[in-house]
Amino acid sequence: METRSFRAMLLSISDKLTDENVKSLKFVCTDIGKKRLEKINSGIELFECLIERAQIGPDNTELLRKLLIDIGQAVLLEILEDYERYTPRNDDGLDAEEREKINIATEVIVYQLGRKWLQVGRKLGLQQTHLEGIQEKHSRDLEEQVRELIRQWVKIRREKACVVELIKALRDCNQNLTADLVEKKLREHQNSP
Repeated sequence: METRSFRAMLLSISDKLTDENVKSLKFVCTDIGKKRLEKINSGIELFECLIERAQIGPDNTELLRKLLIDIGQAVLLEILEDYERYTPRNDDGLDAEEREKINIATEVIVYQLGRKWLQVGRKLGLQQTHLEGIQEKHSRDLEEQVRELIRQWVKIRREKACVVELIKALRDCNQNLTADLVEKKLREHQNSP
């Protein structure tokens, strides 16, 4: 993702932070150091510090997401999510065949999984803040929550993401019917001309 749009997104978030929000952010960013924190007076100054420390960046927005949730400003996640949605991303490294398998699996899982998606998300290794962000983003659309879960998992795992991991996570969560349907759909796709 490009740096200019990343910085524009940070500026947009910073503009919406109150002085109290900035104080709260500084309070939860304990690893920066007290002297440095004392010199920070705005959200953008704090974000600049986090960029310098390589804790956030154009392809690394997880800490920012967590911080916004921690200070009770999940409403500002929309700005972050718009950035993630509309900014071109670096290739995730998946080969076309594996991507197609994951896409096929996603369609089955979206219609089968239901409310157990959180449990599967944990098995796939997503952090609680990721899962909360997904819930917040698609609070009224269960299917989109599941679709976003898989998108986030692929984003984290990059070229290591594979449909076998998805099936294993489903089976580990006793979602055997869904895992069977994914395997069946993959076999059908493999045998089609």
